[in-house]
Amino acid sequence: MFPDLFAYTWVLWLVVVVAAVVAELLTLSLVFAMIAAGALIGGLGTWLLHWPVALQVVAAAALSALLVFAIRPLLYRALVHGKPRQLTNVDALAGMSARATASFVEGTGMARLANGETWTARLADAHERAEVGTGARLTVVAIEGATAVVAPSAASTPSATGDTP
Repeated sequence: MFPDLFAYTWVLWLVVVVAAVVAELLTLSLVFAMIAAGALIGGLGTWLLHWPVALQVVAAAALSALLVFAIRPLLYRALVHGKPRQLTNVDALAGMSARATASFVEGTGMARLANGETWTARLADAHERAEVGTGARLTVVAIEGATAVVAPSAASTPSATGDTP
């Protein structure tokens, strides 16, 4: 009357494989790919050999762990070897050139970065006494919250009227 549920464990192994592949596509960390391979080879493979369910689970877990700790580091190293780290978001702003959009008063003002964004800016501690007029060339030193910490560039010599060279 009721089917033997252990006869259909292959379906569970396929569900585990598909779930791990989907998780890998979302994370791109190679961990779930190794788990998927362990479930496919260890779990589904042992099901084909008619092993008991407990041994299927042990084989899948052992193979997944072996792949995660032995093969994944090698694959990861091969994928990222020689590629420089790409800075994104606010990390990429440090070192970017900027222009003062208004004269700095007491070390605080506004700056338009080379990427077109306008930020509230303050002068770095080493340059807090410098006079920065409209149009002065600046360099972003760091980002602190929503404020760009800037320093005058070496070529920053705008005239008193705010004209840029």
